[in-house]
Amino acid sequence: MFLIIRWLIMVLAIFISAYLIPGVAVATFWSALWLALFLGIINVLVKPVLILITLPINILTLGLFTFVINALLILLAASVIKGFSVSGFWVAMLFSIVLSVVSYLLNILVRAK
Repeated sequence: MFLIIRWLIMVLAIFISAYLIPGVAVATFWSALWLALFLGIINVLVKPVLILITLPINILTLGLFTFVINALLILLAASVIKGFSVSGFWVAMLFSIVLSVVSYLLNILVRAK
């Protein structure tokens, strides 16, 4: 049950973030569901490997290169998920930052109740 609630929170965060950022489009609720699932899977399986591979760059940039990795994963999701589009790299980076903040705030609201 907890996993389903977190998944729906992520879907809501995707819709809010896409609404706030011009250049990001989510066509349907189903697209957002698939996007949340896809982002969850690649954040668990692919992102740790990418962070390990880019560890020297991450250390030199004091962790800021992680934002680049997040943007690239958003672009990967946009190329795989139908109904989700991002207009460019910088928009993907902004979307990943806003998505993280909105998701964090929504998780706090759910835990408070």
